[in-house]
Amino acid sequence: MQLPIIADRVTQAAVAGRGRPGQRRLPPWLKKRIPVGDTLSRTTAIVARSGVATVCQEAMCPNRVECWSRRAATFMILGDRCTRRCHYCAVQTARPDPPAEDEPERLARAAAELGLRHVVITAVARDDLPDQGAGHFARCVRAVRRRLPAATIEVLPADFQGRSECVGLLADARPDVYNHNLETVERLTPVIRPQGKYGRSLEVLRLVKRRAPDMLTKSGLMVGLGESRAELYQAFGDLRDAGCDILTIGQYLQPSPRHAAVVRFVPPDEFQEMDAEARALGFLSVAAGPFVRSSYNADVVFAESARRRGRLGSG
Repeated sequence: MQLPIIADRVTQAAVAGRGRPGQRRLPPWLKKRIPVGDTLSRTTAIVARSGVATVCQEAMCPNRVECWSRRAATFMILGDRCTRRCHYCAVQTARPDPPAEDEPERLARAAAELGLRHVVITAVARDDLPDQGAGHFARCVRAVRRRLPAATIEVLPADFQGRSECVGLLADARPDVYNHNLETVERLTPVIRPQGKYGRSLEVLRLVKRRAPDMLTKSGLMVGLGESRAELYQAFGDLRDAGCDILTIGQYLQPSPRHAAVVRFVPPDEFQEMDAEARALGFLSVAAGPFVRSSYNADVVFAESARRRGRLGSG
């Protein structure tokens, strides 16, 4: 069956201008055929019924239809309003509501209903909370573990302002993967994520490894924001020095005209070169491509990392 090319509001909005003069058109490699059908409808219904936000929707991810069509979703806890305003992110900035006490159980129930074998949980930044939301995050991990003991769990929190006790609180919940995104190269960090710090994000990954040496750590980078290849490779090295095991690299797409502009659409062959460069540094797994996002095909990436770590450990 030939699949339709989907150009929904997510993909359209991810390109600068959205109908304004001078709008940049998507290059051919950023158009793809997407499956639609009953599984997509069922996933949509389960997510809506749970009342738990997803980063797929809130961050306007271009992979949402594809992932939901294979029963994969990344849950976003602690509400849908963030205390930070990053210039690449579509999640709204506003005063958040208090954490919902029943959210851990609703999340676990939705993950079970979807039949997930690898559960990815992210969250908005909650600088308004005394523990940055780390305690609630840990309760969500434990709730999923109780409901789905055979599933693997990946967490993707903010930096908790670099507070070691908050990072430790979440690491002690024993997710299988602790993911914290560096997002961009050091030079662009103050512009793209003004409330984040390049060195602080690297320190978060170090803190996790010190707390739980056997826990897989993961990070992601966006390209197309004006970074040089040398700067990008420096970031790869900095991540490896911080003990990062898994790396994702994807094309930045502008959510709206208010966000940082796309400087360049990076062609697929350059992603292949980045993949090879990163693997040569010793990452257990690398996912690099125009549509790659931090949680895209996270189950596959985790499986590769676990296999490679097992082989290296037995060797």
